This record gives sequence, C-alpha cells and structure tokens, in this order.
Amino acid sequence: MQSIRGRLTAGFALALLPTLVLFVFALLYSRKKDAEQLVDTRVSQELQRTVDIIGLELQSKTPPVITKGLFSGADAVLQAARAKADSANAADEAFNSLTEQLEPAPEFILLADSLGRFIYRSKKVRVLAGNDTNRLGAPASDSGKIMTTARDMKPGVYRLFALSNEHILMRVREVRIGRVHKVWVGLNADETTYAPGRLIAVMLIVGPLLLALSFSVAYTTSARAFRPVDEIIDQVEAITDGRSLHRRLAVGESADELSRLSATLNAMIERLETSFGALRRFTADASHELKTPLTVIRADVERSMSPHSTRSERDIAMEEALQQVTRMADLVNSLLTLARADEGRLDLHREPVSLLELARDVVETARLLGEGAGLTIDVPILEAAEVQGDATRLRQLFMNLVENAIKYSAAGGRVEITLARADGEVQFAVRDNGIGIAAADLPFIFERFWRADRARSRASERGGNGLGLAICQWIAHAHGGSLTVESRLGRGSRFVAHLPLSSNAA
Repeated sequence: MQSIRGRLTAGFALALLPTLVLFVFALLYSRKKDAEQLVDTRVSQELQRTVDIIGLELQSKTPPVITKGLFSGADAVLQAARAKADSANAADEAFNSLTEQLEPAPEFILLADSLGRFIYRSKKVRVLAGNDTNRLGAPASDSGKIMTTARDMKPGVYRLFALSNEHILMRVREVRIGRVHKVWVGLNADETTYAPGRLIAVMLIVGPLLLALSFSVAYTTSARAFRPVDEIIDQVEAITDGRSLHRRLAVGESADELSRLSATLNAMIERLETSFGALRRFTADASHELKTPLTVIRADVERSMSPHSTRSERDIAMEEALQQVTRMADLVNSLLTLARADEGRLDLHREPVSLLELARDVVETARLLGEGAGLTIDVPILEAAEVQGDATRLRQLFMNLVENAIKYSAAGGRVEITLARADGEVQFAVRDNGIGIAAADLPFIFERFWRADRARSRASERGGNGLGLAICQWIAHAHGGSLTVESRLGRGSRFVAHLPLSSNAA
C-alpha cells in the first residue's frame, strides 16, 4: 500500500494481531490458574466433608467397651467378651452406615485401615478400568496391598492422576477414626478445567473476524482523519501559478496539526505572492530601464546615419548614444551584483580596512562632484576606525550614499559627511538638505527599482536606476551591519551605515 492511509491501516492491523495473540495466551493462563484454584478448593472442601461424615457416623454409633469395675471372675470375662462382640458389631454397623452415606457421593473416595489396606472404594473408583484403578492406587490383586502411587502421597499434598479418559486431582488425610486411618478424596479435574482447545478454536474463528473488523475500522478512521489533508492537497493544487497566489487555505478553529499546517502554507503562499509581485515589478522596471536607453540609442544611430545630418550633428548623436550605453552598462552591472548576492555567489575579500582613509578619499571625490552644482561639503567629524571587510565594496557603499545626497540636493545646498564611533560600531552618515522622502515611501526605498517620487529622477540630469540603495543595503548586511534612513519631505535626508568594529579596534 503506497498511500499513508493504507500503511496506517496495515500497521494498525499488524499491531492488533500480536495483541490478540498475547491476549489469548494471557486469558488461557488466567483461566488455567483460576481452574486450578477452583479444583483445589473443591478437593479441600470435599475432603473435609468426607472426614466430617466419617467422624459423625463412626464416633456416634460405636458404643464404649466396658471391661472393668462392674463384674468379677467368669462373669467379668464373659461380659468383656460380650461387650467386645457388641462393640465390633456396632463398629461394623457404623461402617456400613458410613459406606451407605458415602456411596452416592460423586467424588473418588478411598478409605484405608491402620495396615494400609483399602476398606472402602467409592462407586466412581470401582467402575474404573484395571489400569486406571492401578494408577489411582486401588488393589491390583487380592493380596490387599495398595499401589505405591497412593501410598506415597503425603497428607496435605495434591496429586494429579492422568487416567485413560480423565484427570483426577486427589488429596489424602490421616483421620484415625475407628477403622478408618486414611482418607483419599479426588475430583475430576476435567469438569472444571479451562478447556484450552475450545478457547483456541473459538479464537481461530473470531480472530479473523476481529482482524477484518479492525481493517475496516482503521480504514474508515484514517479516511476521516485524512479528509482534511485531501482538501488541503486540492486547494494547494488549485494554486498553479503566480496569478492564483491570492488564494488562501481554510484554517480550522482547532489548534491541531492540520490547522498549523494550513497556517504555515498560507504564510508560505503569502511570501510567494510577495516574491512574485516583486519579480513582476522587477521585470517591468528592468524592461523599462533598458527600453529607454535603447530607444535613445536607436534614434541617435538613425540620426547619425541620415544623409542630411551634418558632421557636428552626427558627433552629438554618437556622444549621446555613448552616454546611454554607459548607463545601460551600469544598470546591467548593478543587476548582476544583486543577482549574485541573492545566490550567495558574490564573495567578499575580507581584510582589515581603515575607514578613516576610505572616508577621506570619498570626501575628496564628493567635493569634486559637488563643485558643478555649487554644493558645500561639510565634514565635522572623521574618527579613526577599523573594520573587517571588503574595501572595494565599502567604498561603493559610501560613494552611493554620497552621490545620492549630491544628486537630490538643490543648487547651493549643503551635504554633511561624518565618520564616528559609538557603542562598539562605526557610523558613516551622510546628510543633505534636498527634496527629502515622504514618510509613506520610507519603508520601500531599499526595494529594487523603487523611486519615492518620479520627480526625483527628473530633478537631476543624472537620474538613477533605483538599484543603488538596494546594493548599499546588501553591502551593509554582508558586513554584519545595517543601513538606516531619516527623512522629511522637502527638508532633506540622513542615511547612516552602521558597521561593527573589528575585534582589534573595539
């Protein structure tokens, strides 16, 4: 069975089978012990009842023998003989009365005198076959001797005799009442036995029925248990592509495993929907970013090839086409950087990096870039700091932040650059007093191709492609740091790169 439902059903039935076998053996053992205890109790009771009957019959009907004190001489001898004869006759009568009392008894009863001779055998003993009589200890001949099997029995000890057609559980007791000195009482053990053959036969008939019933119950129960799983499978199968990711699975009110599974799948589908949406936006934005320079390049090439264009017009067209090619190359390089970073294939060459030297180099470049726009570059704080990182990537991070500040600052504006240590980290901050970012746009500015306001692209001739901040954030995270922003619309922005100090500099 390939399905989980089938495997559970088979496993349940296979687990039930040894359980049934153990139950049968336990029941057999329990019934065997109960039967042995019952027979044991009955033998003790019947033995005691037989002894009570012997005592009652023999002691009450045997008169005392008077031999002294009442007569003398020949009369005394004669009276003693008569008394002895009367006593013997009374004893015989008492014994005959005893046998009459014991004859209807359903037990196996043997009585022996002081010499060990059997003086009485009950009806159930007399009807036994010769071999069974010998096994039980009755006389095998007229010699009057009993068999060793009965004679070897000790008072208070039970013995089981296996006869031809039955089993006899027997016990012996010494009584010494009149002529009776020993009493054997036995019961047919088969009448109260646990009948294992019958019980096993019943279980052989009932067992397969129980297994079949367990199969059906397990299969039905597993079907009901897996019905919600089938519904989840159907719902997940219905979500076949990115256009149906808006659908969600039904989550039950109970907090069971299936409800947790549905909630987990919903969270995964939500993340997939977000990723697909970002991918669609990324594709559309990348296509748009590549389409614009390609359109310009085509127009420039067509203009330069026109027979009516002058040499200066062709030079201008080729220069503009070259600018667009450069812009496309920057865009493709940025896309490759982010793609490799997402796949974890963009390794950093970590080494001790002096951020003070790096920051000074960035400040010099910023002053050159800001001269054309009449920007003032202030550097109030530059502290020495060392980090473990990739110098090239860190310079790219700092330059991207500085270029953004210069790009979106108005002519005659001011850009402030600081490098300071605080709480075991170093902070590289860039502040400008440019157009700023609206509060509603702040959570999205690190997304790829995101522009808080399309006017930001038109505010400068060097409009960006929307990937710079995404790259900056990746570089900061790759170095174990973070990138934060504070901004107000129309009042400028402040970006801060937080980087952990190296262990030697901390």
